[in-house]
Amino acid sequence: MQFSLPTPVAQPMTAWRPPLYPVPWAASHNDHFYFTRPISVDQILWPNLDYRYGGVFFKPSATHTGIDIPAKMGTPVLASGPGEVVWAGWGLYSNDPSNQDDPYGLAVVIRHDFGYRDLPLYTVYAHLEEVDVVIGQWLQRGDRLGKVGQTGFTTGSHLHFEVRLGENTYFSTRNPELWLVPPQGWGVLAARIADSFNYTVPNTDVTLVSDDTGLEWELRTYPLIGANGDDYYQENLVMSDLPAGNYTVFFKFFYIPQEIKIQIIPGNITYFSFRGLLGFGPTLPPSDKLDIFFTPTP
Repeated sequence: MQFSLPTPVAQPMTAWRPPLYPVPWAASHNDHFYFTRPISVDQILWPNLDYRYGGVFFKPSATHTGIDIPAKMGTPVLASGPGEVVWAGWGLYSNDPSNQDDPYGLAVVIRHDFGYRDLPLYTVYAHLEEVDVVIGQWLQRGDRLGKVGQTGFTTGSHLHFEVRLGENTYFSTRNPELWLVPPQGWGVLAARIADSFNYTVPNTDVTLVSDDTGLEWELRTYPLIGANGDDYYQENLVMSDLPAGNYTVFFKFFYIPQEIKIQIIPGNITYFSFRGLLGFGPTLPPSDKLDIFFTPTP
């Protein structure tokens, strides 16, 4: 079971938002910033760590499979990309349109007219106050599909947003922060923190500190179950919407403090890996056998 609760504002935020890069945006052929923000006010994606992708609350089996974007009741929700509406209404989790107790509440799912690695892509918009589209309707990027609400398992208004790859199921999600185009001049951090045998280390608290401003972010690696790493990066930690600059990452591995300096580059994904006793390695995974497609899907 998944739960999605309102996101408390845990980080300082300014009123100014840089414009987004054009869509699609990819600084390398392994990136896939295919989607625009579903809320036009373009909130920075800095929710509390329990409400990020892979956050765990209540119990270990309750994994958050999307991101929560804070917004007022009635705020228009926009399609993040062109495609066909394949779900509109109640019952997304239970697959029962008559189930008004479904944890997603009122929800919309779009199957997009482009894919990744020749697989279809879906986006999910949940906890809506109202749905303004019907199944089979074609939407363009930016078309309104509903309004922000608090239906389903939630106690406050916000939008729960998911990216699904291959199938329209909660087992097929990916971290939306690797798919939403970043603001101009800002970048994204992705990391794989693993043990010496390259098994990812779950639920590890990580602190990210800006060397330039002193701002801090509290992060956590994905749990063992419920969150999926990117097909290329195989990450278990992501932080988007980071102003370009120098940062320090802190965490503990078997109670031993670890630290690495990184640089966030505008419009890029900054990646590092850690493998237990082998230490840090900035080298990206090999990509010579990886084929990326940005092609229409049936």
